[in-house]
Amino acid sequence: MAARIIAGNWKMNGLAAALPEVARIADAAHDVTGVETVIAPPVTLLPRVARHDGITPAAQDCHAADAGAHTGDLSAPMLAEAGARTEILGHSERRANHAERDVQVAGKVRAAWGAGLRAILCIGETEAQYRGGRTVEVLARQLAASLPEGATPENTIVAYEPVWAIGTGITLREDEIERVHRTLRDRLAARFAQGAEVSLLYGGSVSAENAASIFALRNVDGALVGGASLTAGKFVPIMNALAEKGAYA
Repeated sequence: MAARIIAGNWKMNGLAAALPEVARIADAAHDVTGVETVIAPPVTLLPRVARHDGITPAAQDCHAADAGAHTGDLSAPMLAEAGARTEILGHSERRANHAERDVQVAGKVRAAWGAGLRAILCIGETEAQYRGGRTVEVLARQLAASLPEGATPENTIVAYEPVWAIGTGITLREDEIERVHRTLRDRLAARFAQGAEVSLLYGGSVSAENAASIFALRNVDGALVGGASLTAGKFVPIMNALAEKGAYA
Protein backbone atom coordinates (compact mmCIF):
# COMPACT_ATOMS: atom_id res chain seq x y z
CA MET A 1 0.00 0.00 0.00
CA ALA A 2 1.23 3.49 -0.83
CA ALA A 3 2.30 5.78 2.00
CA ARG A 4 -0.12 8.44 3.20
CA ILE A 5 1.31 11.93 2.80
CA ILE A 6 0.10 15.47 3.44
CA ALA A 7 2.28 18.11 1.77
CA GLY A 8 1.94 21.82 2.36
CA ASN A 9 3.23 24.14 -0.37
CA TRP A 10 3.71 27.62 1.07
CA LYS A 11 4.69 29.06 -2.31
CA MET A 12 6.00 32.65 -2.00
CA ASN A 13 4.54 33.14 1.45
CA GLY A 14 6.08 33.22 4.89
CA LEU A 15 8.52 35.30 6.89
CA ALA A 16 10.09 34.38 10.22
CA ALA A 17 6.89 35.48 11.95
CA ALA A 18 5.19 32.43 10.44
CA LEU A 19 7.49 29.92 12.15
CA PRO A 20 5.19 29.44 15.17
CA GLU A 21 2.67 27.91 12.76
CA VAL A 22 5.32 25.38 11.72
CA ALA A 23 5.89 24.52 15.37
CA ARG A 24 2.16 23.96 15.89
CA ILE A 25 1.97 21.74 12.79
CA ALA A 26 5.00 19.77 13.98
CA ASP A 27 3.47 19.26 17.41
CA ALA A 28 0.25 18.00 15.86
CA ALA A 29 2.14 15.71 13.47
CA HIS A 30 3.43 13.67 16.40
CA ASP A 31 -0.17 12.71 17.20
CA VAL A 32 -1.24 11.93 13.63
CA THR A 33 -0.63 8.22 13.15
CA GLY A 34 0.38 6.78 9.80
CA VAL A 35 0.68 10.09 7.97
CA GLU A 36 3.85 11.85 6.80
CA THR A 37 3.65 15.63 7.02
CA VAL A 38 5.67 17.60 4.46
CA ILE A 39 6.11 21.38 4.52
CA ALA A 40 7.67 23.28 1.61
CA PRO A 41 8.38 26.80 2.89
CA PRO A 42 10.19 29.54 0.99
CA VAL A 43 13.85 28.63 0.89
CA THR A 44 14.69 31.42 3.35
CA LEU A 45 12.87 29.44 6.05
CA LEU A 46 13.96 25.96 4.98
CA PRO A 47 16.78 25.43 7.51
CA ARG A 48 14.54 26.53 10.37
CA VAL A 49 11.66 24.32 9.26
CA ALA A 50 14.12 21.42 9.04
CA ARG A 51 14.78 21.69 12.79
CA HIS A 52 11.30 20.44 13.64
CA ASP A 53 10.82 16.74 14.31
CA GLY A 54 7.65 15.37 12.80
CA ILE A 55 7.91 17.42 9.60
CA THR A 56 9.62 16.46 6.37
CA PRO A 57 11.16 19.70 5.01
CA ALA A 58 10.79 20.26 1.28
CA ALA A 59 12.00 22.70 -1.35
CA GLN A 60 9.70 24.15 -4.00
CA ASP A 61 12.03 23.78 -7.00
CA CYS A 62 15.63 23.20 -8.00
CA HIS A 63 17.93 23.65 -10.98
CA ALA A 64 18.75 20.59 -13.05
CA ALA A 65 22.49 21.22 -12.71
CA ASP A 66 24.47 20.62 -9.54
CA ALA A 67 26.45 23.87 -9.97
CA GLY A 68 27.30 26.51 -12.56
CA ALA A 69 26.63 29.98 -13.89
CA HIS A 70 22.94 30.12 -13.02
CA THR A 71 22.40 33.35 -11.11
CA GLY A 72 19.55 33.18 -8.64
CA ASP A 73 19.03 29.42 -9.00
CA LEU A 74 19.59 26.74 -6.38
CA SER A 75 20.81 23.22 -7.02
CA ALA A 76 19.43 20.07 -5.45
CA PRO A 77 22.65 19.46 -3.45
CA MET A 78 22.44 23.01 -2.07
CA LEU A 79 18.85 22.47 -1.00
CA ALA A 80 19.68 19.11 0.55
CA GLU A 81 22.46 20.79 2.53
CA ALA A 82 19.96 23.44 3.67
CA GLY A 83 17.76 20.71 5.09
CA ALA A 84 15.41 19.64 2.30
CA ARG A 85 14.48 15.97 2.05
CA THR A 86 11.89 16.36 -0.68
CA GLU A 87 11.31 18.71 -3.62
CA ILE A 88 8.16 19.86 -5.39
CA LEU A 89 8.88 19.79 -9.12
CA GLY A 90 6.85 20.55 -12.22
CA HIS A 91 4.21 22.60 -10.40
CA SER A 92 1.77 24.23 -12.80
CA GLU A 93 2.85 27.68 -11.65
CA ARG A 94 6.43 26.86 -12.64
CA ARG A 95 5.27 25.40 -15.93
CA ALA A 96 3.17 28.48 -16.70
CA ASN A 97 5.16 31.34 -15.17
CA HIS A 98 8.62 30.03 -16.08
CA ALA A 99 7.75 28.12 -19.26
CA GLU A 100 9.02 24.85 -17.86
CA ARG A 101 8.57 21.96 -20.25
CA ASP A 102 8.33 18.27 -19.44
CA VAL A 103 11.93 17.64 -20.48
CA GLN A 104 13.15 20.32 -18.06
CA VAL A 105 11.05 18.91 -15.26
CA ALA A 106 12.50 15.46 -15.91
CA GLY A 107 15.99 16.91 -15.60
CA LYS A 108 15.09 18.40 -12.24
CA VAL A 109 13.67 15.10 -11.05
CA ARG A 110 16.94 13.38 -11.93
CA ALA A 111 18.84 16.11 -10.10
CA ALA A 112 16.71 15.64 -7.00
CA TRP A 113 17.27 11.89 -7.04
CA GLY A 114 20.98 12.43 -7.53
CA ALA A 115 21.10 14.55 -4.37
CA GLY A 116 19.24 11.91 -2.40
CA LEU A 117 15.97 13.85 -2.42
CA ARG A 118 12.48 12.58 -3.14
CA ALA A 119 10.55 14.30 -5.91
CA ILE A 120 6.93 15.37 -5.67
CA LEU A 121 6.11 15.48 -9.37
CA CYS A 122 3.15 17.71 -10.18
CA ILE A 123 0.98 17.12 -13.23
CA GLY A 124 -2.34 18.65 -14.24
CA GLU A 125 -4.52 19.85 -17.07
CA THR A 126 -5.81 23.35 -17.84
CA GLU A 127 -9.49 24.19 -17.81
CA ALA A 128 -9.60 24.22 -21.62
CA GLN A 129 -8.06 20.75 -21.72
CA TYR A 130 -10.50 19.53 -19.08
CA ARG A 131 -13.52 20.98 -20.90
CA GLY A 132 -12.22 19.40 -24.09
CA GLY A 133 -12.13 15.95 -22.54
CA ARG A 134 -8.34 15.73 -22.77
CA THR A 135 -7.50 15.23 -19.09
CA VAL A 136 -6.20 11.67 -19.36
CA GLU A 137 -4.32 12.44 -22.58
CA VAL A 138 -2.54 15.43 -21.02
CA LEU A 139 -1.70 13.65 -17.78
CA ALA A 140 -0.38 10.60 -19.61
CA ARG A 141 1.93 12.80 -21.68
CA GLN A 142 3.18 14.73 -18.66
CA LEU A 143 3.72 11.56 -16.63
CA ALA A 144 5.61 9.85 -19.45
CA ALA A 145 7.81 12.84 -20.28
CA SER A 146 8.35 14.38 -16.83
CA LEU A 147 9.07 11.21 -14.86
CA PRO A 148 12.36 9.51 -15.81
CA GLU A 149 13.09 5.81 -15.56
CA GLY A 150 13.98 4.68 -12.08
CA ALA A 151 10.98 5.95 -10.13
CA THR A 152 10.26 4.11 -6.88
CA PRO A 153 7.96 4.71 -3.89
CA GLU A 154 11.04 5.91 -2.00
CA ASN A 155 12.15 8.58 -4.48
CA THR A 156 8.89 9.72 -6.07
CA ILE A 157 5.44 11.02 -5.22
CA VAL A 158 2.98 12.06 -7.94
CA ALA A 159 0.61 14.95 -7.29
CA TYR A 160 -2.37 15.50 -9.57
CA GLU A 161 -3.48 19.11 -9.52
CA PRO A 162 -6.07 20.32 -12.04
CA VAL A 163 -4.58 23.69 -12.95
CA TRP A 164 -7.97 25.40 -12.98
CA ALA A 165 -8.81 24.17 -9.47
CA ILE A 166 -5.70 25.50 -7.70
CA GLY A 167 -6.63 28.30 -5.29
CA THR A 168 -10.10 28.71 -6.77
CA GLY A 169 -12.17 26.88 -4.19
CA ILE A 170 -13.27 24.48 -6.94
CA THR A 171 -12.59 20.75 -6.80
CA LEU A 172 -13.26 18.00 -9.30
CA ARG A 173 -16.26 15.75 -8.80
CA GLU A 174 -15.31 12.80 -6.64
CA ASP A 175 -15.91 10.29 -9.42
CA GLU A 176 -13.55 12.26 -11.66
CA ILE A 177 -10.81 12.35 -9.02
CA GLU A 178 -11.15 8.61 -8.50
CA ARG A 179 -11.08 7.89 -12.23
CA VAL A 180 -7.95 9.98 -12.79
CA HIS A 181 -6.11 8.50 -9.83
CA ARG A 182 -6.99 4.97 -10.93
CA THR A 183 -5.61 5.76 -14.39
CA LEU A 184 -2.39 7.17 -12.92
CA ARG A 185 -1.99 4.14 -10.65
CA ASP A 186 -2.41 1.79 -13.61
CA ARG A 187 0.14 3.66 -15.71
CA LEU A 188 2.69 3.77 -12.91
CA ALA A 189 2.21 0.06 -12.21
CA ALA A 190 2.64 -0.78 -15.89
CA ARG A 191 5.86 1.20 -16.19
CA PHE A 192 7.71 0.69 -12.91
CA ALA A 193 8.31 -2.45 -10.85
CA GLN A 194 6.93 -0.78 -7.72
CA GLY A 195 4.76 1.76 -9.51
CA ALA A 196 1.59 0.62 -7.80
CA GLU A 197 3.06 1.73 -4.46
CA VAL A 198 3.97 5.29 -5.50
CA SER A 199 1.89 7.70 -3.44
CA LEU A 200 -0.70 9.70 -5.38
CA LEU A 201 -1.71 13.07 -3.97
CA TYR A 202 -4.63 15.24 -5.02
CA GLY A 203 -4.29 19.01 -5.08
CA GLY A 204 -6.59 21.86 -5.94
CA SER A 205 -8.45 23.71 -3.19
CA VAL A 206 -8.22 20.90 -0.62
CA SER A 207 -9.63 22.11 2.68
CA ALA A 208 -10.76 20.87 6.07
CA GLU A 209 -14.31 20.87 4.70
CA ASN A 210 -13.72 18.56 1.73
CA ALA A 211 -10.65 16.55 2.80
CA ALA A 212 -12.49 13.59 4.35
CA SER A 213 -14.61 12.97 1.27
CA ILE A 214 -11.58 13.24 -1.03
CA PHE A 215 -9.49 10.90 1.11
CA ALA A 216 -12.30 8.33 1.14
CA LEU A 217 -11.69 7.77 -2.57
CA ARG A 218 -9.66 4.81 -3.79
CA ASN A 219 -6.09 5.54 -4.88
CA VAL A 220 -5.98 8.94 -3.17
CA ASP A 221 -3.06 8.68 -0.75
CA GLY A 222 -3.02 12.26 0.46
CA ALA A 223 -2.97 15.83 -0.73
CA LEU A 224 -0.75 18.66 -1.89
CA VAL A 225 -2.22 21.66 -0.10
CA GLY A 226 -1.60 25.32 -0.86
CA GLY A 227 -3.16 28.18 1.10
CA ALA A 228 -4.69 25.95 3.76
CA SER A 229 -1.20 24.77 4.79
CA LEU A 230 -0.12 28.22 5.99
CA THR A 231 -1.78 27.88 9.38
CA ALA A 232 -2.08 24.97 11.76
CA GLY A 233 -5.75 25.76 12.28
CA LYS A 234 -6.53 24.92 8.66
CA PHE A 235 -3.84 22.32 7.97
CA VAL A 236 -4.06 20.04 11.00
CA PRO A 237 -7.71 19.05 10.33
CA ILE A 238 -6.62 17.92 6.85
CA MET A 239 -3.83 15.86 8.41
CA ASN A 240 -6.33 14.30 10.79
CA ALA A 241 -8.74 13.52 7.98
CA LEU A 242 -6.07 11.52 6.17
CA ALA A 243 -5.15 9.64 9.36
CA GLU A 244 -8.79 8.55 9.61
CA LYS A 245 -8.93 7.28 6.03
CA GLY A 246 -10.05 3.66 5.84
CA ALA A 247 -7.99 0.96 4.13
CA TYR A 248 -8.55 0.17 0.47
CA ALA A 249 -7.43 -2.62 -1.82
